[in-house]
Amino acid sequence: MTNPPFSLFREFVEQLIHYEKQFLIIGNMNATTYKEIFPLIKDNKLWYGASIKSGDREFGVPEHYPLTAATSRVDSSGNRYVRVKGVRWFTNLDYPQRHEDLILYKRYSPKEYPKYDNYDAINVDKTAEIPMDWDGAMGVPISFLDKHNPEQFEIISANDLRLNDRVPVKSHGLIKDKDGSIDGKPKYVRIVIRHKEES
Repeated sequence: MTNPPFSLFREFVEQLIHYEKQFLIIGNMNATTYKEIFPLIKDNKLWYGASIKSGDREFGVPEHYPLTAATSRVDSSGNRYVRVKGVRWFTNLDYPQRHEDLILYKRYSPKEYPKYDNYDAINVDKTAEIPMDWDGAMGVPISFLDKHNPEQFEIISANDLRLNDRVPVKSHGLIKDKDGSIDGKPKYVRIVIRHKEES
């Protein structure tokens, strides 16, 4: 099923995990941020699949489907298509590229990597700019999961990094909404990671 509504997506995933099935489902990458999905990603039971990394994708839709997407078209044979942004494969099927190290080149500086107001973690705006020499927690964009190697990075819960009791414990465990501010300015949702120690 293409890009199902979140409730249906969640039910698919929960059922497949419960019955220990292998699966490959396409869905919106923002599903990563929901409380039922993020713990599975954190616990290495679910991850992004290969091939779709950025941009949007075109899908054929039935005749009755409304063409309300930002981009849609009807071809010369009357087939209808919509383009959907931010889609990813969600899977528990392993593949070799998932275990390739992300090559890091930047070094930490307090000016370039400020800390959050309410969390003991630095902010990293781009996955490619994760500092190689920072051992603490880092808030990275959800698109980081395109490059996540579970042997290189550990996904952790933001709830363990709270600096004060004014920040509520969130079931999703992400740095999210106004709680993820820097100098009072909110950042988009962040997944919290840290480098794994070399064995």
